[in-house]
Amino acid sequence: MQAVVMTSPGGPDVLQMQAVADPVIQRDTEVLVRLKAAGVNPIDTKIRSKASAFPVRLPTVLGCDGAGVVEAVGSGVGDFKVGDEVYFCRCGFGACPGNYAQYAVVDQRLVAMKPASLSFAEAAAAPLALITAWESLFDRARLEPGQQALIHGGAGGVGHLAIQLAKHAGARVCTTVGSEDKATFTEQLGAEEPILYKDENFVLAILAWTDEQGVDVALDTVGGETFEHSFTAVRCYGDLVTLLQPAANTNWMIARQRNLRISLELMLTPIYLGMEDAQRHQGEILRRCAGLFDSGELRGACGEKLSAGRGRRRAPSAGIGIGDGQARAGRRLIKRATRTDGRTAHRVG
Repeated sequence: MQAVVMTSPGGPDVLQMQAVADPVIQRDTEVLVRLKAAGVNPIDTKIRSKASAFPVRLPTVLGCDGAGVVEAVGSGVGDFKVGDEVYFCRCGFGACPGNYAQYAVVDQRLVAMKPASLSFAEAAAAPLALITAWESLFDRARLEPGQQALIHGGAGGVGHLAIQLAKHAGARVCTTVGSEDKATFTEQLGAEEPILYKDENFVLAILAWTDEQGVDVALDTVGGETFEHSFTAVRCYGDLVTLLQPAANTNWMIARQRNLRISLELMLTPIYLGMEDAQRHQGEILRRCAGLFDSGELRGACGEKLSAGRGRRRAPSAGIGIGDGQARAGRRLIKRATRTDGRTAHRVG
């Protein structure tokens, strides 16, 4: 099969289209998926540029998110059959190759039926960000109906999904955004109070919105000073979840005084550490969210679609900008198409 292969750490030029061996089902719980689209996430950029910080065996194929059609199933697979349309998130590093390819073998516990209302490209844009948002709000912060939640970066890939999930759970939502267009976008998703952080102090705005109490739950998708400043925006005994590594010089005094519960979220942990029960839980998240997509209670924002060639040149270097705006919220994609000569190529859209 054809795949976009990372040959060494470095810039986008280390990604090369190559012929590689077709993946083969090795365990009875695995399914073979013919990929129609693969999502490009910031983690792909980090692995490509700093491979030494990850358990990467070179050469390798990147890409955690994928969507496609089941081509074969192992003898122990009971949830899927040939022809099923599915979406999933798996490692994309280490011994497990990723999804910048024509085919992938995935354990059934990571796979869910693709939402019928989404295209393959839209479905491939969702899993990593969707699982991250769900785990942050419900597994880490234990968000409950009636609570108030702050979502930083509400127009971003994780943020725009977190707003909708929190709203669906019965929470009231405020969010930080960088422009009026993004404010309008997040209001359409269910945010009651979009805060233009460039124009006003988000902590003061949140305290005014919560009668000086602070929110019950805050989700930090930005890091740095935003994480530390959020201590004052969360009520005493509240929850603050961050997707980023807190800085070594973080001043924890206010968090300690307010007795905050600080949580870290990295959705790749179950795959990285081989935690099978946690992997099943992530597959269940995708299954539950498929129903929300199809009922219209959840919608994704699919960004620019790239061919494999353009993805090699542009997407990995642009990955850190994913979610920077309304038009780019979501995830960039590599989409598969068949050429007239019978071979497979990647194209835009």
